[in-house]
Amino acid sequence: MTHTDQAQAALLRLARQRAGGTRPEPIPRSGGSGPAPLSHAQRRMWLMDRLGQGGALYNVPLATRLHGPLDLGALADALTALTARHQILRTRYGRSGDEPYQEPLPTAPVPVPVVPAAPEEAPALLSAEAGRPFDLATGPVLRALALRHAPDDHTLLLTLHHIAVDGGSLPALTAELAALYSAALDRKPAELPEPPLQYADFARWEHSRADPLAAEVDAWADRLAEARPVPLPRRAHGGPRTRTAGLHTEPLPAETLAGLRRLGREQGATLFAVVLAAAFATLHRATGQSDLTLGCVSGHRSRPELRRLIGLCVNTLPVRTDLGGDPAFTEVLDRVHTALLTAQQHHQVPFDLVVERLGAAARGADGTALLSVTCDVVRPPDPLRLPGLAAEALEVDLGLAKFDLGLFVEEGPQPRCLVQYDTDVLGEPAARQLLTAFGALLAAVAEDGGRRLALLPGEPLLTPAHPAETALLAEPRVAEALVVERDGLPPLAYAVVSGAGAPGGTELRMRLRSRLAAGDVPAAVTLLDALPRRADGTVDPGRLPGASGTPAGPGRLETVRTAFGELLGSRPDPEADFFVLGGHSLVAVQLAERLRGRTGLPLTGLDVLEQRTPRAVAALLDVREADRRAAASRQPGRPARGVVREGTVLLTGGTGGVGAALLQELMAQGRPVRALARPESAHLVALDGVEVVEGDLADLDSLRAAVRGVDAVIHAACTFTSPEVDVAAMRAMVDSWRGGSFVFVSSIDAYGRPAGAEVTEGAPAELPVSPYGQGKLDCERILLEAAGTQGRGAASVVRSPIVWGPHRRLRDQLRWGSTGALFQAAQAGQPLLLPDPAVYGASWYGACWVHSAALARAVIGCADGTGRADGQVVNAVSGHVSWVELAGELARLLGSSSAVELRSHTDPEADAELLRPWRYRADALAGLLRAEPGEDWRSVLALMVR
Repeated sequence: MTHTDQAQAALLRLARQRAGGTRPEPIPRSGGSGPAPLSHAQRRMWLMDRLGQGGALYNVPLATRLHGPLDLGALADALTALTARHQILRTRYGRSGDEPYQEPLPTAPVPVPVVPAAPEEAPALLSAEAGRPFDLATGPVLRALALRHAPDDHTLLLTLHHIAVDGGSLPALTAELAALYSAALDRKPAELPEPPLQYADFARWEHSRADPLAAEVDAWADRLAEARPVPLPRRAHGGPRTRTAGLHTEPLPAETLAGLRRLGREQGATLFAVVLAAAFATLHRATGQSDLTLGCVSGHRSRPELRRLIGLCVNTLPVRTDLGGDPAFTEVLDRVHTALLTAQQHHQVPFDLVVERLGAAARGADGTALLSVTCDVVRPPDPLRLPGLAAEALEVDLGLAKFDLGLFVEEGPQPRCLVQYDTDVLGEPAARQLLTAFGALLAAVAEDGGRRLALLPGEPLLTPAHPAETALLAEPRVAEALVVERDGLPPLAYAVVSGAGAPGGTELRMRLRSRLAAGDVPAAVTLLDALPRRADGTVDPGRLPGASGTPAGPGRLETVRTAFGELLGSRPDPEADFFVLGGHSLVAVQLAERLRGRTGLPLTGLDVLEQRTPRAVAALLDVREADRRAAASRQPGRPARGVVREGTVLLTGGTGGVGAALLQELMAQGRPVRALARPESAHLVALDGVEVVEGDLADLDSLRAAVRGVDAVIHAACTFTSPEVDVAAMRAMVDSWRGGSFVFVSSIDAYGRPAGAEVTEGAPAELPVSPYGQGKLDCERILLEAAGTQGRGAASVVRSPIVWGPHRRLRDQLRWGSTGALFQAAQAGQPLLLPDPAVYGASWYGACWVHSAALARAVIGCADGTGRADGQVVNAVSGHVSWVELAGELARLLGSSSAVELRSHTDPEADAELLRPWRYRADALAGLLRAEPGEDWRSVLALMVR
């Protein structure tokens, strides 16, 4: 339990005593597994994801170094059992109209991929894995990775999304996982009580209390009237927020920590309250402001049924304190303690409701959120303790900042104070200045809590120079530089250069783009012979070209104003503020989607929240159109947005392993490509000659728009876990398909489990068919029934087995499922348990596979008619390999001592999924699938293992 939790618990006990100790009605358990609303905290994270600011910001990594005999099979079973107990760990987040909902997925095995790695390689691998975004629309939001350093030395990483867990969940989660792992080792059920609630029950209960909370929401809004964000010296920022975190630390002497605890005991306050008061005092000294409001994270776990609930049960509390009158620090502590108690007594009021009630007043004049600064007392992470293993917790820093500024004290063997800050907002000099002041102030009040504020360490923060100006002046040929900031628009830069071969303005801007955060890059760098100056020698901004602001084109501005009006009720003035008009996060998402469709230019909901006025949004769109034209002039092969070149192929799934191979083959053939990608992964497909369109399988409008106008469609994207999403996506794409060919990359799972060992192309499915396979069948039927109708061209279905190739996503695939069980057994030096064909009357058991490059050649051949597959279901199979061969080669490549052991069906350790006697014919595409050098199964397997 952190000191924040301890403080909150103590305050809640006091609050209950004052209220007479009455017990609230328990939260009802619905017992259902259908869709449920999102809690308010979940909705905020879902909106951040839709705003384009999800990424890894809310990933929660738990890394533990484990020494001893780790049983990876038991661990995978334990993780699967954990997700079976707690629906929130296998939940996806869909949208019905404008409203999100949560829906649990069926329990499915949780794979534990194993990657050989030296200990010094671990930090980079852990950071990369922990930083991979989750897809909330498809779920689930839990994944595992094991790094194998030696047979008895592993690092285990569990990565979850914050939408499913919070800090209060983690002790219960890790304790249950340890119990489930122990039970899996003993091959017996775990003796764990049934969870009293599922998280969806909490979300439904929270929504049922909207009316009773209305009066408290109004009271909170009244208490926060006229409150403003902490006035930090914010850096100029004109582009999307990257949320990149800066972190500075310094040791906190043990005697200082002891003095802070002693001061708290003397004043009847917790260590957290003392540190929070010190944060208020530090910010008062740095900003000169007396009326300050900080945000503190609070839990919703005062009820008994919530104490072991896995889920997001947190709220952000506003703590507002007036430090006027130059009080002694003990008086500051008393004021902060009182404000904290007041906030804790109303911790159940979701701050998101308060924000909605405040409207534009919840932000500063520049759009800064009211609760942009936080404070806490934290401890180093606890390890995952599994029976029979020595555990050591590892910290995985994602390098992302949820708040503009955080002031922290960390307890533990080596106490320290920390300042974490958003580098888009605060410069490094200011952050270091705050850390020095915070540490010095903590030491001063630990020694003497009676000092008055004016006598405590600290000084006003200095406004830093714009980072683009600093970077330009660092260029050897730049003699002078100046950056002019503009309200609601990216800044403009001016430079005076000297000497032969000096860079031009475009080249300087490109250098800035490679060195600075996106928000710091100026819209243009204009070269001047000299900076215009007044008589006193100061620069005259009025004589700088374009510095007064380049107005957006009238047509663009009117488009933006119209969209604003459609969503906000009336057509606003060009300078009207989005928040004053009643806008909020969901409207920002809708407005960005609408303007992307009408302008064909990239825009996110966060852009709308940051630009705020129609004129600023229109100007931003102008800048992005100019950037696109400049990029097109430098790269003639890249098409202008919305212009479909002759022969263009639409490719979905280009960011995955199969799609990457398809994209590479299309590019090698010189084919113009339109690639569908989510905004956060668009950079993976943004190659010369590729037009990137934003969208995903859950956004049906984006799919329909992407199909229009292209000459061929290759649909290789798949959710893997949500066949209903895949089927709806296929219907949407077919609706807009007119002319040209359409190739769907399906799966041999669509054949089900055939009675015979040899499977011909297009053979009927035989039961049982997995949900994944049935989804493929449904998509195939929709496509083939539509082919040749209403002007549509020919369609082909290419059924693929396991895809092998050097792409990272494909290397991960080797570590899942049946091949994953063999891989992990070989990694651990365990017996390779395989079914004995003789016992079952089969000639062999094994896997069919296809090389990713061969699959790409075959699919593209179907698209252009060379594959002789029009209107057919065909197979793309490079070959077949027996389990015995595959297991032996894995052991050899891994340097493992594992040996193959053949088992019968009566053996409880036999894996029924390995009973695969089928050989799939691939006649129609045989010529295109012919192996090229390096495409044999041993060569590609060696690449994947490495």
